[in-house]
Amino acid sequence: MESEIPIKKEEIPAKREKAVQEEYVRKCPECGSTNLIRDYERAEVVCQSCGLVIDQQIIDMGPEWRAFDQEQRVKRSRVGAPMTYTIHDKGLSTMIDWRNKDFYGKEIAPRRRAQIYRLRKWQRRIRVSNATERNLAFALSELDRVASRLGLPRNVRETAAVIYRRAVEKGLIRGRSIEGVAAAALYAACRQCKVPRTLDEIADVSRVGRKEIGRTYRFIARELEMKLMPTNPTDYVARFASELRLTGEVQSKAIEILKKAAEKELTSGRGPTGVAAAAIYIASVLLGEKRTQREVAEVAGVTEVTIRNRYKELAEKLDIDITL
Repeated sequence: MESEIPIKKEEIPAKREKAVQEEYVRKCPECGSTNLIRDYERAEVVCQSCGLVIDQQIIDMGPEWRAFDQEQRVKRSRVGAPMTYTIHDKGLSTMIDWRNKDFYGKEIAPRRRAQIYRLRKWQRRIRVSNATERNLAFALSELDRVASRLGLPRNVRETAAVIYRRAVEKGLIRGRSIEGVAAAALYAACRQCKVPRTLDEIADVSRVGRKEIGRTYRFIARELEMKLMPTNPTDYVARFASELRLTGEVQSKAIEILKKAAEKELTSGRGPTGVAAAAIYIASVLLGEKRTQREVAEVAGVTEVTIRNRYKELAEKLDIDITL
């Protein structure tokens, strides 16, 4: 005696499956409440509003084993790693570990090590079988290296890998360096995921120059029809304030200043990092956590002159009284 109502319809992309998937939520047939609880000791589904037992002898869909820490969870799990775009074969192929140990951690017998060595060598050759896969393997490893140096989160790396794969499919790599396209894809992913990094920051840890990254980024953004909004200065506030060891109150004040500046169109046509740095400088002075213009400039990657010009402009147009 269960009644179910659809709560969401989500279309799956055509590449994966052309179908509509419906998710259902249970509803109490007695009082119509959706506030249900699962009693795993009695294997029942009970309505918390009226106490009606809706289902009995339910199945626990979780694992039959217990784990008390992450190491045990990884060891006892019987599935592989999830699919990822940051590996050229999407992580679907197997890997033979470089250590000469078996599944139980015991040393492999010396007479079998030569055989394992040959298997490992052929496994490497099979995983990268053609020029496209070799290109992807090198590019994605370079992309992961740059992202690690910049401390970027996982979602940015996945997005950058997808952008690079789209560029390969459309033949945009020909005539350009792999490092340049990988760095440009990472810059585009940072902007798309609202985790902004400047071209200078990416160029510092990449093997190509700022000019080439910018030129390649504009090219792939145009060819892939990527509609990316200009970077908002507020996206930089949290990172700059964290590096300057400023409190949350200073961050909130800086964001408030930037919102007022945006309303008066004081941020358009100006570098977002310079405006963000000036707002942080003003907020730190107002709240008694003052940082020098040189300290803020070093963190933001701009000159002291830029901060001085921007903060004077903001203070004047927003009627902020700064007593230095």
